[in-house]
Amino acid sequence: MNQSSYIILGAGASGLLLAYRMSLDSYFDDKSILIIDQVKDKGNDKTWCYWEEGEGEWDELLTKKWPKVFFGSKDFTETLDISPYSYKMIRSEKFYHKLWRSIELKPNITFVEDSVKTYTEIDNRVKVVTNKSTYFGLKLLNSILDKTMYETQQKYPVLQQHFVGWFVKTKTDCFDDSIATFMDFNVPQNGNTRFMYVLPIDKNIALFEFTLFSKDLLEHSEYEEAIKDYLKEKKITDFEILEKENGAIPMTSFKFEELNSYNILNIGTAGGWTKASTGYTFYNTSKKTKDLVSFLKNEDDLSVFAKRTKYWFYDLNLLDVLAKNNEKGSLLFASIFKKVNVKTILKFLGEESSLKEDLKIITSVSPMPFILSIVKRFLRIKL
Repeated sequence: MNQSSYIILGAGASGLLLAYRMSLDSYFDDKSILIIDQVKDKGNDKTWCYWEEGEGEWDELLTKKWPKVFFGSKDFTETLDISPYSYKMIRSEKFYHKLWRSIELKPNITFVEDSVKTYTEIDNRVKVVTNKSTYFGLKLLNSILDKTMYETQQKYPVLQQHFVGWFVKTKTDCFDDSIATFMDFNVPQNGNTRFMYVLPIDKNIALFEFTLFSKDLLEHSEYEEAIKDYLKEKKITDFEILEKENGAIPMTSFKFEELNSYNILNIGTAGGWTKASTGYTFYNTSKKTKDLVSFLKNEDDLSVFAKRTKYWFYDLNLLDVLAKNNEKGSLLFASIFKKVNVKTILKFLGEESSLKEDLKIITSVSPMPFILSIVKRFLRIKL
Protein backbone atom coordinates (compact mmCIF):
# COMPACT_ATOMS: atom_id res chain seq x y z
CA MET A 1 0.00 0.00 0.00
CA ASN A 2 1.43 3.37 -1.07
CA GLN A 3 1.72 5.97 1.66
CA SER A 4 2.78 9.59 1.28
CA SER A 5 4.89 11.44 3.80
CA TYR A 6 2.65 14.49 3.40
CA ILE A 7 -0.75 14.99 1.80
CA ILE A 8 -1.77 18.56 0.97
CA LEU A 9 -5.47 19.10 0.36
CA GLY A 10 -6.17 22.08 -1.86
CA ALA A 11 -3.91 23.80 -4.40
CA GLY A 12 -4.96 27.37 -3.72
CA ALA A 13 -2.68 29.98 -2.19
CA SER A 14 -1.88 28.22 1.10
CA GLY A 15 -1.62 24.63 -0.15
CA LEU A 16 0.39 25.52 -3.22
CA LEU A 17 2.63 27.95 -1.35
CA LEU A 18 3.42 25.28 1.23
CA ALA A 19 4.27 22.78 -1.51
CA TYR A 20 6.43 25.42 -3.22
CA ARG A 21 8.42 26.13 -0.06
CA MET A 22 8.87 22.39 0.49
CA SER A 23 10.10 22.03 -3.10
CA LEU A 24 12.86 24.58 -2.40
CA ASP A 25 14.08 22.83 0.75
CA SER A 26 16.34 19.78 0.27
CA TYR A 27 15.08 18.35 3.58
CA PHE A 28 11.91 17.25 1.76
CA ASP A 29 13.65 15.73 -1.30
CA ASP A 30 13.29 12.21 0.07
CA LYS A 31 9.74 12.79 1.33
CA SER A 32 6.79 11.91 -0.89
CA ILE A 33 4.30 14.76 -1.15
CA LEU A 34 0.83 14.40 -2.64
CA ILE A 35 -1.33 17.41 -3.58
CA ILE A 36 -5.04 16.85 -4.19
CA ASP A 37 -7.43 19.40 -5.69
CA GLN A 38 -10.37 19.17 -8.05
CA VAL A 39 -8.84 21.84 -10.32
CA LYS A 40 -5.17 22.47 -11.07
CA ASP A 41 -5.26 25.52 -13.36
CA LYS A 42 -7.27 28.09 -11.42
CA GLY A 43 -6.31 31.08 -13.58
CA ASN A 44 -6.97 34.59 -12.30
CA ASP A 45 -9.47 33.46 -9.69
CA LYS A 46 -8.10 35.81 -7.02
CA THR A 47 -6.68 39.29 -6.60
CA TRP A 48 -4.48 39.58 -3.50
CA CYS A 49 -3.31 42.78 -1.89
CA TYR A 50 -1.01 43.43 1.05
CA TRP A 51 1.33 46.05 2.41
CA GLU A 52 5.02 45.53 2.88
CA GLU A 53 8.07 47.56 3.80
CA GLY A 54 10.59 47.86 0.98
CA GLU A 55 11.27 45.06 -1.49
CA GLY A 56 9.61 41.70 -0.97
CA GLU A 57 9.63 38.06 -2.01
CA TRP A 58 6.87 38.45 -4.61
CA ASP A 59 7.79 41.80 -6.19
CA GLU A 60 8.57 40.23 -9.57
CA LEU A 61 4.92 39.13 -9.78
CA LEU A 62 3.29 42.41 -8.81
CA THR A 63 0.59 43.84 -11.04
CA LYS A 64 0.97 47.19 -9.28
CA LYS A 65 2.13 48.86 -6.09
CA TRP A 66 1.11 52.18 -4.55
CA PRO A 67 3.04 54.53 -2.23
CA LYS A 68 -0.14 56.25 -1.03
CA VAL A 69 -3.60 55.20 0.15
CA PHE A 70 -6.86 57.15 0.34
CA PHE A 71 -9.28 56.90 3.25
CA GLY A 72 -12.66 58.55 2.85
CA SER A 73 -15.68 59.06 5.10
CA LYS A 74 -17.99 61.86 6.25
CA ASP A 75 -15.94 62.08 9.48
CA PHE A 76 -12.41 62.01 8.04
CA THR A 77 -10.95 62.06 4.54
CA GLU A 78 -7.30 62.13 3.55
CA THR A 79 -4.67 60.77 1.17
CA LEU A 80 -1.91 59.18 3.24
CA ASP A 81 1.73 58.53 2.36
CA ILE A 82 2.52 55.05 3.70
CA SER A 83 6.26 54.94 2.91
CA PRO A 84 8.42 53.01 3.69
CA TYR A 85 5.47 50.67 3.10
CA SER A 86 3.93 50.03 -0.30
CA TYR A 87 0.48 48.66 -0.97
CA LYS A 88 0.95 45.75 -3.38
CA MET A 89 -1.30 43.79 -5.73
CA ILE A 90 -0.84 40.31 -7.22
CA ARG A 91 -3.14 38.50 -9.66
CA SER A 92 -3.29 34.81 -8.87
CA GLU A 93 -2.52 33.38 -12.32
CA LYS A 94 1.11 34.60 -12.39
CA PHE A 95 1.53 33.51 -8.77
CA TYR A 96 0.23 29.99 -9.38
CA HIS A 97 2.39 29.59 -12.49
CA LYS A 98 5.56 30.55 -10.63
CA LEU A 99 4.87 28.07 -7.85
CA TRP A 100 3.94 25.22 -10.19
CA ARG A 101 7.14 25.70 -12.21
CA SER A 102 9.18 24.91 -9.10
CA ILE A 103 6.90 22.16 -7.80
CA GLU A 104 6.79 20.29 -11.12
CA LEU A 105 10.60 19.97 -11.14
CA LYS A 106 10.40 17.71 -8.09
CA PRO A 107 9.77 14.00 -8.81
CA ASN A 108 8.76 13.44 -5.18
CA ILE A 109 5.75 15.78 -5.50
CA THR A 110 2.64 14.43 -7.20
CA PHE A 111 -0.60 16.19 -8.10
CA VAL A 112 -3.94 14.40 -8.35
CA GLU A 113 -6.97 16.12 -9.83
CA ASP A 114 -9.83 14.85 -7.72
CA SER A 115 -12.47 15.94 -5.21
CA VAL A 116 -12.01 15.16 -1.54
CA LYS A 117 -14.94 13.48 0.20
CA THR A 118 -13.55 12.81 3.69
CA TYR A 119 -10.32 12.66 5.65
CA THR A 120 -9.59 11.06 9.03
CA GLU A 121 -6.75 10.26 11.37
CA ILE A 122 -6.47 6.54 12.03
CA ASP A 123 -3.73 4.24 13.37
CA ASN A 124 -1.25 7.13 13.65
CA ARG A 125 -1.66 8.08 9.99
CA VAL A 126 -4.19 9.86 7.82
CA LYS A 127 -6.72 8.51 5.36
CA VAL A 128 -8.17 10.62 2.55
CA VAL A 129 -11.14 9.41 0.54
CA THR A 130 -11.75 11.10 -2.81
CA ASN A 131 -14.29 10.53 -5.56
CA LYS A 132 -11.87 8.28 -7.40
CA SER A 133 -9.61 6.66 -4.80
CA THR A 134 -8.34 6.39 -1.22
CA TYR A 135 -4.95 7.73 -0.09
CA PHE A 136 -2.89 7.27 3.05
CA GLY A 137 -0.21 9.52 4.50
CA LEU A 138 1.77 10.28 7.62
CA LYS A 139 0.77 13.95 7.83
CA LEU A 140 -2.13 15.90 6.36
CA LEU A 141 -2.09 19.64 5.62
CA ASN A 142 -5.64 20.70 4.80
CA SER A 143 -6.61 24.00 3.17
CA ILE A 144 -10.17 23.03 2.22
CA LEU A 145 -12.54 25.15 4.28
CA ASP A 146 -15.51 23.50 5.98
CA LYS A 147 -17.85 26.41 6.69
CA THR A 148 -20.11 24.37 8.94
CA MET A 149 -17.39 24.27 11.59
CA TYR A 150 -17.79 27.97 12.37
CA GLU A 151 -21.23 28.75 10.97
CA THR A 152 -23.01 26.31 13.30
CA GLN A 153 -21.42 27.60 16.52
CA GLN A 154 -22.70 30.51 18.61
CA LYS A 155 -19.70 31.37 20.78
CA TYR A 156 -17.87 33.58 18.29
CA PRO A 157 -19.43 36.08 15.87
CA VAL A 158 -19.10 35.37 12.17
CA LEU A 159 -19.08 38.31 9.78
CA GLN A 160 -18.03 38.18 6.16
CA GLN A 161 -16.00 40.43 3.95
CA HIS A 162 -18.11 40.10 0.82
CA PHE A 163 -17.60 41.97 -2.41
CA VAL A 164 -18.11 42.30 -6.13
CA GLY A 165 -15.43 43.95 -8.25
CA TRP A 166 -15.24 45.34 -11.76
CA PHE A 167 -12.01 45.91 -13.68
CA VAL A 168 -12.95 49.04 -15.60
CA LYS A 169 -11.19 50.56 -18.61
CA THR A 170 -11.91 54.16 -19.61
CA LYS A 171 -11.26 55.77 -22.99
CA THR A 172 -9.45 58.71 -21.41
CA ASP A 173 -7.07 58.98 -18.48
CA CYS A 174 -9.24 59.18 -15.35
CA PHE A 175 -7.21 57.74 -12.49
CA ASP A 176 -4.29 58.79 -10.31
CA ASP A 177 -2.43 55.49 -10.31
CA SER A 178 -0.15 56.51 -7.43
CA ILE A 179 -3.03 56.23 -4.93
CA ALA A 180 -4.99 53.14 -3.87
CA THR A 181 -8.37 53.77 -2.27
CA PHE A 182 -8.09 51.68 0.89
CA MET A 183 -11.58 52.46 2.20
CA ASP A 184 -14.09 54.99 0.91
CA PHE A 185 -17.15 54.98 3.16
CA ASN A 186 -18.83 57.71 1.10
CA VAL A 187 -21.46 55.24 -0.08
CA PRO A 188 -24.89 54.59 1.52
CA GLN A 189 -24.26 52.48 4.62
CA ASN A 190 -27.81 51.12 5.00
CA GLY A 191 -27.13 49.86 8.52
CA ASN A 192 -23.90 48.06 7.58
CA THR A 193 -20.17 48.67 7.23
CA ARG A 194 -19.93 49.38 3.50
CA PHE A 195 -17.12 50.93 1.47
CA MET A 196 -15.62 51.18 -1.97
CA TYR A 197 -12.14 49.83 -2.61
CA VAL A 198 -10.40 51.18 -5.73
CA LEU A 199 -7.10 50.00 -7.21
CA PRO A 200 -5.94 51.97 -10.29
CA ILE A 201 -3.56 49.80 -12.29
CA ASP A 202 -2.76 52.65 -14.66
CA LYS A 203 -4.39 55.92 -15.67
CA ASN A 204 -7.31 54.30 -17.49
CA ILE A 205 -7.73 50.87 -15.84
CA ALA A 206 -8.86 50.33 -12.25
CA LEU A 207 -10.53 47.73 -10.06
CA PHE A 208 -13.65 49.06 -8.33
CA GLU A 209 -14.80 46.77 -5.57
CA PHE A 210 -17.93 47.29 -3.47
CA THR A 211 -17.19 45.67 -0.11
CA LEU A 212 -19.10 44.99 3.09
CA PHE A 213 -18.14 43.76 6.56
CA SER A 214 -21.46 42.22 7.65
CA LYS A 215 -23.22 38.95 8.43
CA ASP A 216 -25.38 38.54 5.34
CA LEU A 217 -24.66 38.66 1.62
CA LEU A 218 -26.66 40.90 -0.72
CA GLU A 219 -28.34 40.11 -3.99
CA HIS A 220 -25.68 40.25 -6.70
CA SER A 221 -27.45 43.15 -8.41
CA GLU A 222 -27.08 45.32 -5.29
CA TYR A 223 -23.29 45.17 -5.44
CA GLU A 224 -23.29 46.05 -9.13
CA GLU A 225 -25.72 48.93 -8.66
CA ALA A 226 -23.46 50.34 -5.94
CA ILE A 227 -20.47 50.22 -8.32
CA LYS A 228 -22.50 51.91 -11.07
CA ASP A 229 -23.61 54.66 -8.68
CA TYR A 230 -20.05 55.22 -7.46
CA LEU A 231 -18.69 55.46 -11.02
CA LYS A 232 -21.46 57.88 -11.91
CA GLU A 233 -20.67 60.01 -8.87
CA LYS A 234 -17.03 60.11 -9.98
CA LYS A 235 -18.24 61.18 -13.46
CA ILE A 236 -16.89 58.00 -15.03
CA THR A 237 -19.48 57.16 -17.68
CA ASP A 238 -17.57 56.07 -20.79
CA PHE A 239 -16.00 52.76 -19.83
CA GLU A 240 -15.93 49.05 -20.54
CA ILE A 241 -15.84 46.22 -17.99
CA LEU A 242 -12.79 44.06 -18.68
CA GLU A 243 -13.38 41.50 -15.97
CA LYS A 244 -15.50 40.82 -12.89
CA GLU A 245 -14.73 39.13 -9.59
CA ASN A 246 -16.61 38.37 -6.40
CA GLY A 247 -16.01 36.66 -3.10
CA ALA A 248 -16.92 36.21 0.54
CA ILE A 249 -14.17 35.84 3.14
CA PRO A 250 -15.05 34.70 6.69
CA MET A 251 -14.23 37.14 9.48
CA THR A 252 -14.31 35.22 12.75
CA SER A 253 -12.22 34.50 15.83
CA PHE A 254 -13.47 30.93 15.92
CA LYS A 255 -10.68 28.76 17.34
CA PHE A 256 -9.69 26.92 14.17
CA GLU A 257 -6.64 25.49 15.92
CA GLU A 258 -8.90 23.26 18.01
CA LEU A 259 -9.67 21.30 14.82
CA ASN A 260 -6.02 20.29 14.46
CA SER A 261 -4.61 16.99 15.70
CA TYR A 262 -1.28 15.20 15.96
CA ASN A 263 -1.22 14.33 12.26
CA ILE A 264 -3.68 16.84 10.76
CA LEU A 265 -3.11 20.58 10.45
CA ASN A 266 -5.55 23.03 8.88
CA ILE A 267 -3.86 25.82 6.92
CA GLY A 268 -4.90 29.00 5.11
CA THR A 269 -8.40 30.24 5.80
CA ALA A 270 -9.27 26.72 7.02
CA GLY A 271 -6.59 27.14 9.68
CA GLY A 272 -7.61 30.61 10.82
CA TRP A 273 -4.84 32.33 8.86
CA THR A 274 -7.25 34.98 7.57
CA LYS A 275 -6.98 38.17 9.62
CA ALA A 276 -10.32 38.08 11.43
CA SER A 277 -10.82 41.85 11.60
CA THR A 278 -9.92 42.65 7.97
CA GLY A 279 -10.19 39.52 5.82
CA TYR A 280 -6.58 39.87 4.59
CA THR A 281 -4.96 36.45 4.10
CA PHE A 282 -2.17 36.47 1.50
CA TYR A 283 0.71 38.06 3.40
CA ASN A 284 -0.03 36.12 6.57
CA THR A 285 -0.11 32.90 4.54
CA SER A 286 3.26 33.76 3.01
CA LYS A 287 4.75 34.17 6.51
CA LYS A 288 2.97 31.17 8.03
CA THR A 289 4.09 28.74 5.32
CA LYS A 290 7.71 29.72 5.99
CA ASP A 291 7.18 29.04 9.68
CA LEU A 292 5.40 25.77 8.94
CA VAL A 293 8.24 24.41 6.79
CA SER A 294 10.68 25.06 9.65
CA PHE A 295 8.24 23.46 12.08
CA LEU A 296 7.83 20.29 9.97
CA LYS A 297 11.59 19.80 9.97
CA ASN A 298 11.79 19.85 13.76
CA GLU A 299 8.45 18.79 15.23
CA ASP A 300 6.08 15.86 14.84
CA ASP A 301 2.94 16.99 16.66
CA LEU A 302 0.99 19.23 14.27
CA SER A 303 -1.48 20.22 16.98
CA VAL A 304 1.07 22.52 18.63
CA PHE A 305 1.90 24.60 15.53
CA ALA A 306 -0.90 27.16 15.84
CA LYS A 307 -0.59 29.63 18.70
CA ARG A 308 -2.96 32.42 19.64
CA THR A 309 -1.55 35.91 20.19
CA LYS A 310 -2.84 39.21 21.59
CA TYR A 311 -4.25 39.99 18.13
CA TRP A 312 -6.75 37.16 18.44
CA PHE A 313 -8.30 38.99 21.40
CA TYR A 314 -8.18 42.38 19.64
CA ASP A 315 -9.93 40.92 16.59
CA LEU A 316 -12.53 39.16 18.71
CA ASN A 317 -13.35 42.39 20.52
CA LEU A 318 -13.77 44.31 17.25
CA LEU A 319 -15.93 41.60 15.70
CA ASP A 320 -18.13 41.51 18.82
CA VAL A 321 -18.70 45.26 18.39
CA LEU A 322 -19.32 45.13 14.62
CA ALA A 323 -21.65 42.14 14.98
CA LYS A 324 -23.84 44.13 17.38
CA ASN A 325 -23.34 47.60 15.87
CA ASN A 326 -22.59 46.97 12.21
CA GLU A 327 -23.66 50.47 11.22
CA LYS A 328 -20.80 51.98 13.27
CA GLY A 329 -17.98 50.61 11.15
CA SER A 330 -17.45 53.82 9.19
CA LEU A 331 -17.21 55.96 12.33
CA LEU A 332 -14.92 53.45 14.05
CA PHE A 333 -12.42 53.20 11.19
CA ALA A 334 -12.55 56.97 10.60
CA SER A 335 -11.65 57.59 14.24
CA ILE A 336 -8.63 55.29 13.97
CA PHE A 337 -7.35 56.81 10.71
CA LYS A 338 -7.91 60.34 11.98
CA LYS A 339 -6.05 59.92 15.28
CA VAL A 340 -3.33 57.36 14.53
CA ASN A 341 -0.40 57.53 12.12
CA VAL A 342 -1.15 55.29 9.14
CA LYS A 343 2.15 53.43 9.52
CA THR A 344 1.17 52.47 13.06
CA ILE A 345 -2.19 51.27 11.77
CA LEU A 346 -0.51 49.09 9.14
CA LYS A 347 1.86 47.62 11.72
CA PHE A 348 -1.09 46.85 13.98
CA LEU A 349 -3.15 45.25 11.22
CA GLY A 350 -0.08 43.33 10.10
CA GLU A 351 0.35 41.99 13.66
CA GLU A 352 3.79 43.54 14.02
CA SER A 353 3.02 46.32 16.52
CA SER A 354 4.38 46.96 20.00
CA LEU A 355 2.15 47.26 23.07
CA LYS A 356 2.67 51.04 22.98
CA GLU A 357 1.43 51.13 19.39
CA ASP A 358 -1.49 48.85 20.29
CA LEU A 359 -2.57 51.36 22.93
CA LYS A 360 -2.59 54.17 20.36
CA ILE A 361 -5.08 52.17 18.30
CA ILE A 362 -7.17 51.11 21.29
CA THR A 363 -7.45 54.63 22.72
CA SER A 364 -8.36 56.16 19.34
CA VAL A 365 -11.93 54.81 19.43
CA SER A 366 -14.88 55.38 21.74
CA PRO A 367 -14.23 52.87 24.52
CA MET A 368 -17.75 52.07 25.72
CA PRO A 369 -18.83 49.55 23.02
CA PHE A 370 -15.54 47.66 23.47
CA ILE A 371 -15.78 47.68 27.27
CA LEU A 372 -19.33 46.36 27.10
CA SER A 373 -18.21 43.69 24.65
CA ILE A 374 -15.40 42.55 26.96
CA VAL A 375 -17.71 42.48 29.99
CA LYS A 376 -20.38 40.49 28.15
CA ARG A 377 -17.88 38.00 26.84
CA PHE A 378 -16.28 37.63 30.28
CA LEU A 379 -19.69 36.96 31.84
CA ARG A 380 -20.51 34.48 29.08
CA ILE A 381 -17.26 32.63 29.74
CA LYS A 382 -17.83 32.65 33.49
CA LEU A 383 -21.33 31.27 32.99
